[in-house]
Amino acid sequence: MTTMTIAADSTPESSVRLKRELKAAEAKKRAMALLLIAPLAIFLLLIFVVPIGALLTRAAQNPEVVSALPHTLNALSGWDRKTLPPDAAYAALAADLTTVADGDGMGALARRLNVEIPGYRSLVAKSARAMPFADDNSKPLNLTPAQIHAKFVELDERWNDITYWQAIAKNSGAYSPFYLLASLDHKQDAFGHITPTDPDQQIYLAVFGRTFVIGAAVTFFALLLGYPLAYWISTLSERRANLVMILVLIPFWTSILVRVAAWIVILQSEGLVNKALMATGLLHDPLSLLFNRTGVYISMTHILLPFMILPLYSVMKSIPPTYQRAAISLGSHPFAAFWRVYVPQTYPGIGAGALLVFILAIGYYITPALLGGPGDQMVSYYVAYFTNVTINWGMACALGGLLLAATLVLYVIYGRFTRSSLSLG
Repeated sequence: MTTMTIAADSTPESSVRLKRELKAAEAKKRAMALLLIAPLAIFLLLIFVVPIGALLTRAAQNPEVVSALPHTLNALSGWDRKTLPPDAAYAALAADLTTVADGDGMGALARRLNVEIPGYRSLVAKSARAMPFADDNSKPLNLTPAQIHAKFVELDERWNDITYWQAIAKNSGAYSPFYLLASLDHKQDAFGHITPTDPDQQIYLAVFGRTFVIGAAVTFFALLLGYPLAYWISTLSERRANLVMILVLIPFWTSILVRVAAWIVILQSEGLVNKALMATGLLHDPLSLLFNRTGVYISMTHILLPFMILPLYSVMKSIPPTYQRAAISLGSHPFAAFWRVYVPQTYPGIGAGALLVFILAIGYYITPALLGGPGDQMVSYYVAYFTNVTINWGMACALGGLLLAATLVLYVIYGRFTRSSLSLG
């Protein structure tokens, strides 16, 4: 009987060839994986990344003054902003206003400068209509810069006010933090220093604070109602739990606008809630439940409650009931066993549900607009106002960008909290 021994090819050339083949196979697998996720990646890029990037860019763009008054800004480049500008700046302004008088740039310029100083819109429109300076026969005059200066002052005394020129000079860049600072109730003075806005114009920090307070309150109420409901569902049999979950998910099939309209009917002075309370004798006068914070809380909690129940139920369903029974059998009180053994295991569900509800709540617009009063409007209301009413895209994008930044911060905090919990576990 012959025994054959096959020796492994262990030459350096074969080892190099084997490594090369393994790298090629790994690269092929990686390429196939990238091809599989490419459609989703392209979709996310086009639908989310590009619009968000454009939004953030628009919040810092400041093209109106640069595009409409290039010669004026050039003449003001060396100006100290402490005295009236030189006569050459008046001549350059006359040339720029003559160029933009009949175009769309004049309207954009007037709106932008009116944000800096109320009434600037009328000044720009009035001056643009007077360009070029002409005699009684409408023949353009050949004036020196000093004479053009005098004509501007004769047209309107505000052109001798240094603050109007400072407003032009500080917008000499195509990008500016103006809208972002305004969203935080701050501004740049004539020399570029950041200062708080006037007290009577400080509204946006209060709006952001109100938005976060409403979001936190709705999150608390949703957790207060959703936790016991999710726990009860997790104790049911699979068939009954599925039936109850269907009832929880039914509101997803109804428009938010329809649900808000239903709450208007229910909460109004002659609605079901007030009629029921007055019929029982508990009240003699109807409660004010509409167009205030109470109606906002009730409606938003009802709408967002399923987003709290779903993550809680998914976590609770995976917790074995034997843990609590074991704690009780070892002498623990049932409530202590629930609080110390069961509740800590639901922290991931609480965190996920609270994060989801809070992020959705701070972006709400329809519910506060229909059920709340003037003091209950959130950031989204002002985003819609600047987008649809005043057509101020810069301010709308700045407010939206800050809301996005707050959302990203929450995600980072939740991610770190989750990692630390996993590491401790």
